[in-house]
Amino acid sequence: MPFLPITREEMKERGIEQFDFVYVIGDAYVDHSSFGPAIISRVLEANGYSVGIISQPDWKDENSISIFGEPRLGFLVSSGNMDSMVNHYTVAKKRRKTDAYTPGGVMGKRPDYATVVYSNLIRRTYKYTPIILGGIEASLRRLAHYDYWSDKVKRSILLDSGADMISYGMGEHSILEIAEALDAGISIHDITYVAGTVYRTKEGELSAYEPISLPAFEEVSTDKKKYAQSFYVQYENTDAFTAKPLVEAYPNKVLVVQNPPAKPLTTQEMDDIYAYPYVGTYHPSYEAAGGVPAISEIQFSLTSCRGLSLIHI
Repeated sequence: MPFLPITREEMKERGIEQFDFVYVIGDAYVDHSSFGPAIISRVLEANGYSVGIISQPDWKDENSISIFGEPRLGFLVSSGNMDSMVNHYTVAKKRRKTDAYTPGGVMGKRPDYATVVYSNLIRRTYKYTPIILGGIEASLRRLAHYDYWSDKVKRSILLDSGADMISYGMGEHSILEIAEALDAGISIHDITYVAGTVYRTKEGELSAYEPISLPAFEEVSTDKKKYAQSFYVQYENTDAFTAKPLVEAYPNKVLVVQNPPAKPLTTQEMDDIYAYPYVGTYHPSYEAAGGVPAISEIQFSLTSCRGLSLIHI
């Protein structure tokens, strides 16, 4: 099975006129099951959806996210396998010199806070196309969170990015449910029922069943005890079978709603996902730059543990 298209030429070779989804990622394109975007794109492909990959677009050029045109169903956005700030800086806030997820290990091919930057870039061009965030950067910033780099509490990434939804944690179930809903003609603003997602709504329009209200953003951003209380409630609601929807209030009657986590994959689902026809390496267009260093650690490895933390600090 070939790589998914990353250029207009590869798109034409497959006979695709319009992608169902365009996936914007902060890493080089590596079609390996240790890379989240590879899994999600192969899950969609296996279920009949076409996916084009825009890897490390030039965030200073609005045309960089328009190479495939507007997707039929929506844009997917991820900073990549790592949080972009961790990728860029040491704990002492010193700039790192190399990026293992970029061809040739070159630093500087993605912006700080890449998920927000990419999403805003898309929204400036495509005003109404659905944008779904995923990956570790969005997952850990889905509600109000302490940002180490700026030393302040920031609001949900959903609000700063202009995106419509976050698929947090393991996204195989949620992305398919979102895709099926969009394909059926349901508005992204009405897809409020999918486990493992976060969405925005207004007071008076909340449809969540038995939600738990977290301390409001104005409280957690100024009161450490309120922040700790919010964190504890979130911690208590990380189990996919017992968790309740969580609601965080913002000024102007805005609500950010976190649905309970997605159910874990069954044994068969896990087997199916790892049996998809991954190429197992980086796209050949990166050879001239020396390849993608990150592949060296995992190319011939077996996955023994997968996932990311569902709690942010």
